[in-house]
Order: sequence, then structure tokens, then C-alpha cells
Amino acid sequence: MEKNSVIVISGGMDSTTMLYEYREQIALAVTFDYGSTQNAREREFAILHCKRLEIPHLIIPLDFMHQYFKSALLMTADDIPEGNYDDENMKSTVVPFRNGIMLAIACGLAESNGLTRVMIANHAGDHAIYPDCRPGFVRAMSDAMYAGTYEHVEVFAPYTGLSKKEIALRGKDLGIDYSETYSCYKGGEKHCGKCGTCRERIEALHDAGINDTTEYA
Repeated sequence: MEKNSVIVISGGMDSTTMLYEYREQIALAVTFDYGSTQNAREREFAILHCKRLEIPHLIIPLDFMHQYFKSALLMTADDIPEGNYDDENMKSTVVPFRNGIMLAIACGLAESNGLTRVMIANHAGDHAIYPDCRPGFVRAMSDAMYAGTYEHVEVFAPYTGLSKKEIALRGKDLGIDYSETYSCYKGGEKHCGKCGTCRERIEALHDAGINDTTEYA
């Protein structure tokens, strides 16, 4: 199968699952360091899995986002809300147009390397909270990238309609050890188990029948 894709990988559950599921199509992986609370911990696992699968991996700093953008995700662990993963509770963690910026850079990487797809692991649980994870945004961004490149680069986002549980089930079939991923928005050595992303992770793994060996604080 042709390796025609760049994948945006954080080191979390969703993008790691996509890395393994579509590894035969991935020519390049990119992780963006934009100064979020969890960036450093996530990045460790992005490096681990790309190295394990022998997929070339770039880490690109986006320091300006931390400097100029406003989001609880760009502040401290104490600013991260605890509780359910829902729109009202998690709205403060939105980083304005984050995926748009990352997709634009990944699009440039794709064209520079003769590739035609950029893969992103947004999922259905993100839609209510993050505008740049919604199907309409993905379609519009893909159309803009296609129109703006000679290679006609497009977005490939096959998890857009999937729940976190459904992604976890795919990972289960692939034999992924999810303790080698990181989700917590507080960014500690261990998952806090209380923030919205931790609670979503715990629920998804439980509902998928996966033994959760994640270390929680």
C-alpha cells in the first residue's frame, strides 16, 4: 500500500490508535509542541510509538500559541476543570483554531514531501466542545487544502463519527497497550483521574472491556 499520508500525532489514545491502524499508509508523523499542560507527557509516547513502528517523526514548536492565545490548556494544571467531558465543563480548554493551524502546517509538510493526505484523529465526542473538530470544519479545511496545493492535499479523518469507546475497540483489536498513551489535561507524571479527559478515557476503556492499567494519581 502506498505511503501517502502525514499524521498529526499527540501521543494520546486516538492518534496513537490511528497511527497503528493506518501505519501502512503513513510516510511521516508530526507532533506539535504548543505549550499545553500535557504536551511534554504526550510527546514521550508519540516518540515511543513512531520509533517502534519506524515512522519518521517531526516535533515542531508552536511557541507563539502559548504566548498569545488564551486557554486553560495553556496555563497551569490548577486551571484545568475537573468533572465530566461535556461542553460547559470543558469549554475553557479550547485552544482557538488549534487544529486549523496544525492542519495548515501539516498540509505544507505533505506537499513538501509529495504526499496527498493529512490524517487527524478527531472523534465524535469532541464535536460539541471543539469547533475545529466538527465534520463541517474538517470538510471545509480539506477543501481549502485541496484548492491551495498543487498536490491537492486533503484531510483524512476517519474517526470523525466514532465514539471514544469505538476507537478503543479498534485499538483493542490492534493489541495497543493504552498505558503507553497519555490523556490527562493536567499534565502530571500520573493521570489525575478527575479531569474531563481522564474521565472520558476511563469510561471508554471500561466500556470497551479493556483492562485499564493506566497509573492514576
